[in-house]
Amino acid sequence: MNNEHEHGIDPTLLNSLEWRLIGPFRGGRVVAVAGDPTNPQVFYFGSTGGGIWKTTDGGILWENVSDGFFKRASVGAIAVAASDANVIYAGMGETCIRGNVSHGDGVYKSTDGGKTWLHLGLQDTLHIAKVRVHPQNPDLVYIAALGHAHGLNPERGVYRSRDGGRSWEQVLFRSEKAGAIDLSMDPNNPRILYASFWEAQRLPHTLISGGENSGLFKSTDGGDTWTEISRKPGLPQGLLGKIGIAVSPAKAGRLWVIVEAEDGAVFRSDDWGETWQRLCEDRDLRQRAWYYQHIYADPQDSETLWVLDVQAWKSIDGGRTFFDVAIPHGDHHDLWIDPRNPLRMIEGNDGGACITFNGGESWSSIYNQPTAEFYHVVTDNQVPYRIFGAQQDNSTISIASRSALAGITESDWYEVGGGRVAMLPFGLTTRKSSMPETTRAILRATITITGNRATLLFGLNLPQAGEPGIRSTASNGRLQ
Repeated sequence: MNNEHEHGIDPTLLNSLEWRLIGPFRGGRVVAVAGDPTNPQVFYFGSTGGGIWKTTDGGILWENVSDGFFKRASVGAIAVAASDANVIYAGMGETCIRGNVSHGDGVYKSTDGGKTWLHLGLQDTLHIAKVRVHPQNPDLVYIAALGHAHGLNPERGVYRSRDGGRSWEQVLFRSEKAGAIDLSMDPNNPRILYASFWEAQRLPHTLISGGENSGLFKSTDGGDTWTEISRKPGLPQGLLGKIGIAVSPAKAGRLWVIVEAEDGAVFRSDDWGETWQRLCEDRDLRQRAWYYQHIYADPQDSETLWVLDVQAWKSIDGGRTFFDVAIPHGDHHDLWIDPRNPLRMIEGNDGGACITFNGGESWSSIYNQPTAEFYHVVTDNQVPYRIFGAQQDNSTISIASRSALAGITESDWYEVGGGRVAMLPFGLTTRKSSMPETTRAILRATITITGNRATLLFGLNLPQAGEPGIRSTASNGRLQ
């Protein structure tokens, strides 16, 4: 039975329909950010579901630059060549592997500041964690590929290209169940590379994090050969999970790692990874390690260090202690610090990308990026009908399909619930309720809002694996 007979509608009528953007203009999850090394107003971010966006005015306006070129929308890593700001590499597929995670299709490159893009292969890497470009040679590039999030595959590990991505060689491989999750290049000597491998698998009911193939590796010849340094004096000796790495550009030989393990912590080495000192053990820096473990070194101050987690943490004493820095949205995933001016940064989080020019004292808005990730969208039977959606790490919202004003604006959106849900009911019939502000009725469902927590009396609202109530650990490699 065709659609015309089933619904009484001629399918050819649909040919006249056109897509239009209705918002909302608020950001979604961003795990990849970068700045132009020469133009202080130019920045880029990679959305987990909306491709690459560029600003030329310091974050006031953002423009998508990947539509029409990318076949996949999830961006896991982005890097602008320090020696040629026209050259940009993007690794596809986020590696903060939630239950709702989108894969990518390899690597893309632009040689004109994002105007056009060329696909460079590595399609089956699926999830790319980092892209590193040699500081003097834009054609020498390295990729840290996690590989399949849900199963085994050999297209994972560290890849290198000497010809700008026309060809690739896999220079470090561990196993079909462990991929590269972080990669750091020593700017004082770009031949020195540090890579971490993570044995992980996302299953429908759980997340496996940690295993015998997780570890920390070092190369001193640009990736030709590698030595495992996971068990150097001072580092954890038990089962390892996810590891983040940061090399200090400000002090030769200094680097930090943040380690998921039973006795994990932040560790620092001052001799190129030969020996390590155990520093901050605060669990707030390492909670839900599979989702975070992001660490960054200040390019000019050897005592300043950042760790991104639910909060953004900063240390000014070499990693011994940390304090939190207020950023417009929580759940932090990537940070780019201008090597020439460390006060200039761009940061990516679950609410979008925001920019600072004063070291984090103030940040640009995240309410100018139409990249919100929606779990579900439904419409009701009002005239005009309304659209309802549930945004990841935000709220459930609604908007009318048309406005009495000249077009739909951000002011037309309104919240219908204080927390995200995976499903919304059909048949919503009212915009406002006469019930008290603490409760609102939707169909035969009730949302009770207390602070920023919403309790829904329809369906199920189960936490993601790794969220409060489900703890991820590397003690036995499985969720506890």
